Amino acid sequence: MNAPPTNAPRTDTLTVPGATLHYEIRGSGPVLLMIHGGSGDAGVFEGVAGALADRYTVVTYDRRGNSRSPVDGPPQDMSVATDSEDAHLLLAALTDEPAHVFGSSSGAIVALDLLTRHPDRVRIAVPHEPPLFGVLPDAEEHIAFLRNVHAIYLRDGVGPAMEVFGARMGLDTEGPLPHTELPPQIRDLVTRMSGNTDHFLAHELLPVTNHLPDLTALAAVAPQLALAGGRDSRGFLPYRPNTVLAARFGIPITDFPGNHAGYLPHAPAFATQLATLLPR
Repeated sequence: MNAPPTNAPRTDTLTVPGATLHYEIRGSGPVLLMIHGGSGDAGVFEGVAGALADRYTVVTYDRRGNSRSPVDGPPQDMSVATDSEDAHLLLAALTDEPAHVFGSSSGAIVALDLLTRHPDRVRIAVPHEPPLFGVLPDAEEHIAFLRNVHAIYLRDGVGPAMEVFGARMGLDTEGPLPHTELPPQIRDLVTRMSGNTDHFLAHELLPVTNHLPDLTALAAVAPQLALAGGRDSRGFLPYRPNTVLAARFGIPITDFPGNHAGYLPHAPAFATQLATLLPR
């Protein structure tokens, strides 16, 4: 029998109030928890996690309601506080030490909430393009746009809604992925993400983008923050909320390769950049 790949993750589940979380662990060293955004799951970080497993114990998971993390009962609207508590319970089950936390998109909002609620459990939090549109001076315009995306979804379905949403978010700057040429694990990821898109549009889009962070609490933990954005996202909406946080807290934004989802096409370079922000 062939031995499993050395970078193959250990997988398990954790029962939390109202859901069961699928999670994966790779590597050794300080714990790094990675929190995906809407429509994603643990698989979006496979390339980055594999590249960092020689330096960190990388923990990835499917947020509740996505892919392999079912909720108890019918689908529910996403709650930042509930997802934040899920992340806290997962960390508590795996380590007694403070962990690094990376979150992208709505996962970045969860990471920020986790930092404010449980600062003793977080060493460095890296929020990559959190869609905190409520902190922007033209917030109402963007909230109205997102309500329109939701209305398009209800009227016309997933495809038209995501086309409008993706263009505003800068998600089309990388070009389409060649689905037929992808390795099996990535094809599986694409299939799972396609299945998650309904959940995102129906139950996450509006709750998460209407979320307002506790800026006073964040100011108190600003030394534990490392703001991140995509180099190709400049000029697009997802990059802007971190510019507000950077100005308010007097901290820089570190640019990463790619756009809002640069961790997928640029995993090795993305991992290298992330490691520069995380002490060991």
